[in-house]
Amino acid sequence: MSSNTPNNNDQEIDLRQVSQKMGQAYENFLSWIFRGFLFVKRNLIVLIVLFVIGAGIGYYLDKKTNSYSSEIIVKPNYKSTDYLYSKVELLQSKIKEGDTVFLKKIGIKKSQKMSFIEIKPVVDVYKFIENNEQNFELIKLMAEDGDLNKIVQDKVTSKNYPFHGIYFTTGETTNQKNTVEPIINFLNDSDYYAEQKRVHIENIKMKMVSNDSIIKQIDAILNMFSKNQSGSKGSQLVYYNDNTQLNEMLKTKELLIQDNANIRIELLSADYVVKLNSSVLNIKDTKSINEKMKFILPIVFILLFLIINSFLKFYKSQLRKINT
Repeated sequence: MSSNTPNNNDQEIDLRQVSQKMGQAYENFLSWIFRGFLFVKRNLIVLIVLFVIGAGIGYYLDKKTNSYSSEIIVKPNYKSTDYLYSKVELLQSKIKEGDTVFLKKIGIKKSQKMSFIEIKPVVDVYKFIENNEQNFELIKLMAEDGDLNKIVQDKVTSKNYPFHGIYFTTGETTNQKNTVEPIINFLNDSDYYAEQKRVHIENIKMKMVSNDSIIKQIDAILNMFSKNQSGSKGSQLVYYNDNTQLNEMLKTKELLIQDNANIRIELLSADYVVKLNSSVLNIKDTKSINEKMKFILPIVFILLFLIINSFLKFYKSQLRKINT
């Protein structure tokens, strides 16, 4: 029994020390709060002034440093996607260099207010594989070897999507005439692709004329068959084995009509190398610290005051130690 007594005493001493330390920490905490209260009381006017000045300067900066985001959706035609990306990258390099002469030359008004431009694909896997067995098989093959999410956003894959978004930021509000139209005109300024467009439009119009001609021929044959069916007697009756030839003509006519309908839809977007589909302008940018300076600066000023005050206290205490 006597051998266990020292251990119990040690435990009691340890518990007493822990209790004393916790009590001391609690007292220190209360003392710290009280000193903080006294500090605020002594410097209340200074703190209020710093807060008001910070809020005022922050409000002014928020008003002065506006940033607006805009987005235009385009469709590159005639396999001009790489050309489109290179042209947007050229624009970004000119903006980064501050080459306002170049930007004004292509028609962008207040070019110094434009700070950034980039292009990204509008990810649409369904459009990518729609009526395209080759693209579908490609996606399937690539998905077996990696994450499908990464594959559909891969640079090589994404450039094959039909629509692409061009995003740019300006320091003030803009409009179609000042920014969007000059950008679209710049993207369409290519003699090579202009010739591609001309030839392509001629070809599809010729195809539509040819389709119409074949449809008329089919209609003539069908009319003749109808007359023969209604007016024929005996040996004059035209026979078709299970109407096979008639069914084939009807299917061909239907396909040609559908082809012409698709051509008309294609012509709607074929008038430009890079076709503008839609635009959304002047979305106020509130990301990062934009529109938040009125809240940030008061906190920064007060923190600086506290840091300087703490440093001065530390300096004086160290100076007293040296002098004593």
